[in-house]
Amino acid sequence: MTTKVRFTVAYDGTNYCGWQKQKHGDLKSVAHTIEDVLSEVFNEKITLFASGRTDAGVHALNQVCHFSTHRKLDPARKWDLCWALNSHLPSSIVVKKAWLAPEDFHATLSATHKTYRYLIINQQRPSPHLARHTDWIRHPVDIAHLQRSSEIIVGKQDFKSFQSVGTPILDTVRTVYKADWEWRKPGVLQFTITGSGFLKQMVRNIVGTSLMLERKGSDPLAMKEILDAKDRKKAGPPAPAQGLYLMKVYYPQDLDNRCIEL
Repeated sequence: MTTKVRFTVAYDGTNYCGWQKQKHGDLKSVAHTIEDVLSEVFNEKITLFASGRTDAGVHALNQVCHFSTHRKLDPARKWDLCWALNSHLPSSIVVKKAWLAPEDFHATLSATHKTYRYLIINQQRPSPHLARHTDWIRHPVDIAHLQRSSEIIVGKQDFKSFQSVGTPILDTVRTVYKADWEWRKPGVLQFTITGSGFLKQMVRNIVGTSLMLERKGSDPLAMKEILDAKDRKKAGPPAPAQGLYLMKVYYPQDLDNRCIEL
């Protein structure tokens, strides 16, 4: 018999090769780092599953993961699992909350949709304190232009033009429920997108394309032509990784209700 544990984790992705375990020089992945700590704390080999991958340099506020252990956990004992893990993890990774999960919960397969956010410093000079966590654009940005181009991607569509080379995927159709640009505060621009799922670097490619069209003064409707082309070469370059955050992962209410907080 095994116990399934669900938890949320926040991380600064700057010094990692991404979420997924891979050969990438001396840089470790976020998943590898957490798995090593879990295996140490539970004294057994732990395999970690997450809602999805994030690229090198991308951050997360609420990545959702699960793992199974042969150790029996009793919520009544109030063992602070988060504290136990955080005491072994580097300061760039923080486990925020943990639950006992039902057997039919799966961090990857049970997810229904996700929200990402992209942050840009839009001012004359860059910020040395935010350079690891935002993109920087010097020239004034026309947010109305960005919003008009992004409205075109809302709905169920084929996003092949915004898929970077990577793991082959047969179906590139995804549903975007919301895609909005707004001023977070003066000089700080944010793009928030919620969708059923995202292709490799899809959000960064959408942001990069929107910014390219705005910078060139192109008609925002050109986003529709790029989308319909289903050709990555027609879209713009990906926006830098450091501005992107995985904000939230959503699951069916029934599964959430059957998770017991540890």
